[in-house]
Amino acid sequence: MDVRELDRRALAALDEIVRDLRPEDLIRRTPCEGWDLADLLRHQVSENHGFAIALRKGSAPDWHSGTLGEDAYRSYAASVEEYLNALDDDGLLDRQVTVGEFGAFPGHVAVSMHLVDSVAHGWDIAKSLGRPFEPASEALQAALRIAEQIPADPEFRLERGTFGAVVEVGAEASELDRLVALLGRSPDWR
Repeated sequence: MDVRELDRRALAALDEIVRDLRPEDLIRRTPCEGWDLADLLRHQVSENHGFAIALRKGSAPDWHSGTLGEDAYRSYAASVEEYLNALDDDGLLDRQVTVGEFGAFPGHVAVSMHLVDSVAHGWDIAKSLGRPFEPASEALQAALRIAEQIPADPEFRLERGTFGAVVEVGAEASELDRLVALLGRSPDWR
């Protein structure tokens, strides 16, 4: 299945959670060290906006400009719409795309990176709100395959500043638990 469709599905599952946010939820802690829910949503808005511009133009000048304004969900939804509109260009999958400080990649790799972010942060937001998160199985499996390729070396992770140390989980762990553990989150976070 096309990675763009997988990411659309992951974003649809995330929207099910974000659309019910209340202003008082924005101060909730998240599994992302040092971030409350408002910080995490601003990050998502920034990422969606940055990826949309980079997919259309090859790079984006600012990956940290997301704001929530008066209505956090409306800001988030507008950023998702902008990102999804950028996915409509069939040529983007082969075009070189610079993803922030990570470097340049073929478009399909950039979309895969966004997919991992969509699934992982969907889990983060759901955990913060005490809600279940059930991404489409194909999207989850693709995100897990990608996360398995991220070096586990602590120095690499510290240098990038985007992933915590891999959390050990048992062989019986679900795919979602394995994904978040690979990205440095404890599946048992409360």
